Amino acid sequence: MLVKDWMSETVVTADVNDSMQEAMNRLKENNISMLPVMKKGNLVGIVTDRDLKRASPSDANTLEVHELLFLISKIKVKEIMTENPVTLPFDFTVEEAAEILLEKKISGAPVVDGKGKVIGAITKGDLFRVLIALTGVGKRGIQFAFLVEDRPGSIRELADLIRKYGGRMVSILSTYDDVAKGYRKVFIRMYGVSRDKLSSLEKELGEKAKYLYLVDHRENRRQIF
Repeated sequence: MLVKDWMSETVVTADVNDSMQEAMNRLKENNISMLPVMKKGNLVGIVTDRDLKRASPSDANTLEVHELLFLISKIKVKEIMTENPVTLPFDFTVEEAAEILLEKKISGAPVVDGKGKVIGAITKGDLFRVLIALTGVGKRGIQFAFLVEDRPGSIRELADLIRKYGGRMVSILSTYDDVAKGYRKVFIRMYGVSRDKLSSLEKELGEKAKYLYLVDHRENRRQIF
């Protein structure tokens, strides 16, 4: 899953000579949290809602409205922007993008093509959409979490059991984080198993691997083992 497939292609930008007021209005009107800052068509910085709040007069609560508006109309974006912003190549995977945003402690970044031209932007909100798509939570159904032996076929055994009962799998995810050597955590989201067969399926799955938890969205049933 590449950044280019999940980024927002409509990029709202600011010019270095725009006022702080103009930048604030643009963020509000477009319901976004950052603006790439351009100078003669080139990316030179980025300004966020946090930058704008930080640059607002500290005694704003004591100022008359017209005084406050006058002050923020005089401050230029180039005075408060972050120069040399973090950018993400369009062909990075979303996992690489998430890693960079987390490492840099930023909420989003402009996306650039091979020539460095801004062609989009990706934010934490976009990455949340990726998570929802990958896990298939929109299908609801049931999510099983297991601790399984890290050996060939261990995940397939669970999947084959679900298929035997007529279940359809939306997603299968696994991780080696926080597990003993020789094991892995597996998360399977499925639907399509009739209620009268579900208890038998759950029992057989428990014989193949150790349950960690079960979430049944159809009945809002949650079990932690």
